[in-house]
Amino acid sequence: MGEVCPSMIQPVLQGKAFLTDVEIARKEKDGFRLWWLGQSGYLLQWQNQHLLLDPYLSDSLTKKYFQTDKPHIRMTEIVVSPYQLNFIDGATSSHNHTDHLDGETLIPLMEVNSEIKIIVPTANKFFASQRLQTSPENLIGLNDNQSTAIGGFQVSAVPSAHEELEQDKDGNHRYLGYLIEFDDWTVYHSGDTMLYDGIVDILKSWSIDVALLPINGSVPARRVSGNLDGKEAVELAKSIGAKLVIPCHYQMFTFNTVSTELFVKSAETTGQAYQLLQAGERWTSDQLPSRV
Repeated sequence: MGEVCPSMIQPVLQGKAFLTDVEIARKEKDGFRLWWLGQSGYLLQWQNQHLLLDPYLSDSLTKKYFQTDKPHIRMTEIVVSPYQLNFIDGATSSHNHTDHLDGETLIPLMEVNSEIKIIVPTANKFFASQRLQTSPENLIGLNDNQSTAIGGFQVSAVPSAHEELEQDKDGNHRYLGYLIEFDDWTVYHSGDTMLYDGIVDILKSWSIDVALLPINGSVPARRVSGNLDGKEAVELAKSIGAKLVIPCHYQMFTFNTVSTELFVKSAETTGQAYQLLQAGERWTSDQLPSRV
């Protein structure tokens, strides 16, 4: 149950067609691939290994806020059921908000992937274990300047500021971004963040190939924490020397979305390479521009 957008966006690939595309891509020995799953969710594939980044593959928020004064009306259909993703090595959660830590997505993933490793901020580990109905020991907690390996992926944490930097009593950050290193590549998934003093210096020390950044901005009337807007996302990508920036965190809920126009205009004005994806669409690393 829940409200739906009268004309929902259909993913480029969905359900069986999406899974077929992922299976076909497994045979590609060179490079890596990304699929946008909607909101801030991505599937990263490399050398037949699969990492999910902040997946939200349910209608849990639409149901939760049904008939409230803040309805979460879904704009884009679900790309794939988590029950069908039985080949996942790991998943990340950048923070506790449900579109980044979704029990209706992650619990099914744990059911069909008995060895899956799930990364959460250390500050959120107990909360996450309750939401996911598992022991805290079954989750990998990270704080900034910490890293862990999931197969061939090395995942390192950096602070994010969902409006502001927030830490628990022990100094652990509640909002994180993740840098994923594998072979000669680095992908930066910011989670939800705005600009803050020091973020550029932190990220410039990495050689980032692809930056996955939110563009929905900060609008107090929405009554939710804000993010980078399109112009700020491009500025951050440019400042840290990212080869490519891919925008996210739009076209999921009608009250919290934006046009990509500002993002595209800013990227083209500054010469920052970018790629717009549709939900369910595959991007491959052979599309990366050369670093200038």
